[in-house]
Amino acid sequence: MYQKTTLDNGLRVITETMPHTRSVSICVFIGVGSRYETEQQAGVSHFIEHLLFKGTPKRTTAREISMAIEGVGGIINAGTDKELTVYWCKTAQPHFSLALDVLNDILLHSKFDPDDIESERRVIIEEIRMENDSPSQLVNMLIDELLWPGHPLGRDIAGDKDSVAGISRDMMLDYLAHQYLPGNTVVSVAGALKHREMVTTVSQALGGWADEQPCPGYKAYKEQPFPQLNIERKDTEQVHLCLGLNGLPLLHPQRFVLDLLNVVLGEGMSSRLFTEIRDRLGLAYSIYSYVDHFLDTGAVTIYAGVEPKNLQVAIKVILEQLFRLKEPIYEAELTKAKELAKGRLLLRMEDSRSVAGWMGGQEILTGQILNVDQIMSIIDAITAEELRQLAQELLVDSQLRLAVVGPVAEDEPLEGLLKL
Repeated sequence: MYQKTTLDNGLRVITETMPHTRSVSICVFIGVGSRYETEQQAGVSHFIEHLLFKGTPKRTTAREISMAIEGVGGIINAGTDKELTVYWCKTAQPHFSLALDVLNDILLHSKFDPDDIESERRVIIEEIRMENDSPSQLVNMLIDELLWPGHPLGRDIAGDKDSVAGISRDMMLDYLAHQYLPGNTVVSVAGALKHREMVTTVSQALGGWADEQPCPGYKAYKEQPFPQLNIERKDTEQVHLCLGLNGLPLLHPQRFVLDLLNVVLGEGMSSRLFTEIRDRLGLAYSIYSYVDHFLDTGAVTIYAGVEPKNLQVAIKVILEQLFRLKEPIYEAELTKAKELAKGRLLLRMEDSRSVAGWMGGQEILTGQILNVDQIMSIIDAITAEELRQLAQELLVDSQLRLAVVGPVAEDEPLEGLLKL
């Protein structure tokens, strides 16, 4: 079971002791991501995440930072999402203090050297180019534009080449001063240490960090009209497609019902999409579905890559599988989906990094943490009728969106296919 302590400066420290492991993982979650950015700032959260690894007065280069952790066999990394940013480190238990010192150093003392900024700007623009050259990544960005049109949630987390080119050092430092605050941060630690030891070490490292500015909020999402189709024509071997629909927010009471519905639809090699589209029809190598839950909105998305001549038939078969979710689900299939969801969760919890991420991600986004047993009880209680009713509610013609990347003919009648 996790334990939580809030330091005097508002920093929340969440820990879980895992005596069976020899590792310790630290995740530092900041409650900010790309949805907090204005159009002018697009990509600044991701840019800052990159720059925090470029050097501090104590560790002057990126190599010194990485060597400090890799020199003891550890792993250090970070990631920016739409609603949070996380910096994490995993080491053997004796090196916990070193790992925390490095994370503290990059969070509070990064130099933001002008030369490093220009160098990393070029790196990020290359990252954006790489994503644009990857049809499977590009089509997922295009479906986001359809799901959240004209809103920061619909933008690429990294921004675009123009916005990244316009981000200045002063813009980054101002954004950092307003968002990277102890009251907007959760330090989540899991591994072979006791709560008191972990809290004492975190307090020594970060207890002096003070709130200096009020933390601004995010732009709420309001439903608005949207185009159903987004096509980018490229000369590729496959056509890559994403079908998307509205989902549920992070704290919606039926979010776990939707998660289980997604397991039935497209998670794993025994899911309906995989069984029908890959195993039976041989239309795709990669076919799956996933669910996004954000603070005030959500989405269900299906991805597939198919031969251009099979695009229409693939869309029709996917839509047939969506429609079938409105029908009663057999008890055996429901049981299988529940066991898959619970089993995958339990397997994740064997790793200290996953445990730290599980706790910290919930705390930073919702302010509450459901433990594994609570989640498993919720999953066990879901009925076939609940799945059917939610499918009837969410899977409707008017909410269907389709994004496509590949060699699509100008007169391909795709929008007319979007019916359930």
